[in-house]
Amino acid sequence: MPVPLKNLQQMALYLGVVSGGGCALMYYYMQKTFAKKEYYLSALEKLNSHSEALEILGAPPLKVYNLRLTDKNNHVDQSTAQIKIPVSGTLSAGHLYTTSVRDRVNNRWSLQEVILQLNNGLRIPIHESNVADGDEKETL
Repeated sequence: MPVPLKNLQQMALYLGVVSGGGCALMYYYMQKTFAKKEYYLSALEKLNSHSEALEILGAPPLKVYNLRLTDKNNHVDQSTAQIKIPVSGTLSAGHLYTTSVRDRVNNRWSLQEVILQLNNGLRIPIHESNVADGDEKETL
């Protein structure tokens, strides 16, 4: 028994909407999962404790936006995490570039570098780890 073309079109439309909505929901939950990670939260803590950067942004209120998961600057693997967090205040906006490394002994993330780059091109160093310098001094 042949199925009418109208029923097939309705089923295709329904399945397209359901699968598209499911993909959008999965993308949203992945963004929220990143926002709960230690490397993400510690970078925002460093920004919130840097009064000069907050003043230039015009914060408070500081707005933090969702990560773009398709951005090539966002990369996380077993030992390193490099992310680009969009932020804005009332005066300016930009991105918080962070690099973190996982300590295998304690299984904790430690920030290596946090830089705020504003949309006008101004770069403000927020945090730079001195761990590498300390290692060099010990080997000399």
